[in-house]
Amino acid sequence: MNQHQRSPGSGFQPNRALVLGGGGPAVASWTAGWWVQIAAQADSSPGCGTSPEPDGWSAFDWHHRRMADPRPVVRSAPTLESVASVAGVSRATAGRVLSGASNVTERTREAVLRAADELGYVTNRAARALMTQRSGLIAFVVAEPEERFFNDPHFSLALRGAHAAVAKLDVQLVFSIVHLDADRRKFERFARAGHLDGAILASLHGDHPLPRALQAAGIPVILMGRPLVPVAGVSYVSSDNVGGGRLAAARLADGGRTRLATITGPRDMTAALDRESGFLGELAVRGRSGLVVEGDFSMESGRAAMTELLATRPDIDGVFAASDLMALGAFQAITDAGRSIPEDVAVVGFDDSPLAATVRPGLTTIRQPVVDMGATLAQRLLRTIEDGTVLDPVLIPAELVARESA
Repeated sequence: MNQHQRSPGSGFQPNRALVLGGGGPAVASWTAGWWVQIAAQADSSPGCGTSPEPDGWSAFDWHHRRMADPRPVVRSAPTLESVASVAGVSRATAGRVLSGASNVTERTREAVLRAADELGYVTNRAARALMTQRSGLIAFVVAEPEERFFNDPHFSLALRGAHAAVAKLDVQLVFSIVHLDADRRKFERFARAGHLDGAILASLHGDHPLPRALQAAGIPVILMGRPLVPVAGVSYVSSDNVGGGRLAAARLADGGRTRLATITGPRDMTAALDRESGFLGELAVRGRSGLVVEGDFSMESGRAAMTELLATRPDIDGVFAASDLMALGAFQAITDAGRSIPEDVAVVGFDDSPLAATVRPGLTTIRQPVVDMGATLAQRLLRTIEDGTVLDPVLIPAELVARESA
């Protein structure tokens, strides 16, 4: 036995390879000292497909021929052209669909996505990035502490909607929390390095610098909620918070409640200010007034605010909490004080989160379709990325969901 002819398992044998037929991409790996090459397709092997053996070759000869030839038979990867051909569209149209463009019909989009799925087509992101100067990534950014994000279902529902809008497109959604200035600066560096095509910004407080910083870097931005300070060239999607506050006041007043109050959110956010404005405005139209106690949209702040109200105005009989979590905190304070809902104090929330329907008594609340808002944000951001169009803001009507608490 010469130096290149060693028994199996004794080490590397450069003139021998085991070629295994089967589906999937070609894979090469070390196994027990043997160089194993798994071919994507071995249709020419005896028993695999219909290719006949060469004249004069036995199956044994063919096996050893293949054993001596380490080159796998690899099926070529599907291309954009093949996807377009199967879908019955042009290469340019297939490319637009797979890059997330919105200027195609739903029928065309479905045909291209179905063809890509059938062929196992995967976009070469590096090549596309070089050609289009796009990364294929958009970000969903929340300017709140981690604890607030993970405790408040509002954010996860919006994120779910945004993800659903891009799930069938060749676009990836990344998520980031930028509560601290250090977090924000780190995110800005990431964005300016060319990693992002655009960003959805949620729960901004005050005159937050992030929208302008991203815009200055040429990165399209859209906001979840009306900004406290408008930013030229930046659109938003928001629920009708003023209208929602009016609905809450009307529900309590029409239910015979006379000593009313509202627990607001942070005053550096338009959602809190608008809900308070709508509530007090509706009471004013009816020749009435209401008390105001500030919270921060959390359950803990709702409990603290309701405890304060009951201590200073024990005759209070109706409360509008500007978020469902604050309403649930108010529930706790009312129960702790030995009072009942709604007999002693009626409560209205805002959001119609999943918790509102499961708590007892069921929470009467103002619904904002957060999942749909997330999807709308993503769709409109993709439109801006695609052609630079900054769409007009969207104001989604509020809706009262009546349950037992008011």
